[in-house]
Amino acid sequence: MRFFFIKNNFRHALAVAIPVVLLVSCSSAPKVTRVDSQADLSGYWNDNDVQQVCNNLIQSCLDSTNVDRFMNFYAQNHKGEAPAAIVLPFRNASSEHIDMQIISNSLRASIINSGKLDFVESGAAREAIRAERADQNNNNASEETASAIGRETGAALAFTGEVRSIVDTAGNVSTRTYYVKATLTNMETDRILWEGEDTVRKNIKRSPFKL
Repeated sequence: MRFFFIKNNFRHALAVAIPVVLLVSCSSAPKVTRVDSQADLSGYWNDNDVQQVCNNLIQSCLDSTNVDRFMNFYAQNHKGEAPAAIVLPFRNASSEHIDMQIISNSLRASIINSGKLDFVESGAAREAIRAERADQNNNNASEETASAIGRETGAALAFTGEVRSIVDTAGNVSTRTYYVKATLTNMETDRILWEGEDTVRKNIKRSPFKL
């Protein structure tokens, strides 16, 4: 009789425990919501800032009289072709970690989508393409289909730049300012054709109460 009572209690406890465990497991699962753009949660650099800065800088560059004059001169001497540009690594001179490759990639996309400048690969991607081309010409591809060596399009223009930041804090309020500077240089003469800067400024107010 006592064994039967204990057995029934155990079954009852198990019946109660299983739903509780399942409920806890479900409630602890992460909730994921897809968004079109990143919300500004912390006040730090984010993808919205990248898009704003890159679009503004490229537009400013393409509106430049010096750049327009160079493109017209280049087209006259190269059968109407647009000059090719290359984006060299940007320098992070800010007080926080920023993935500079994201800025370079966004600038490259803005250049290509503008339709006014061509773009050539740089860095590791260029080396990988060169290695593949060399492999093709090492009797690994037919003579008719192998990409010719020494036919690369040289970059006539180079984008360089840097990101700096300043943080001003008073009490529980701070202002975080990012300065993104970009320069377009004539590769042949080292002459600077354009230089621009875009600023992102954020006011962050934090709760005075700490848990």
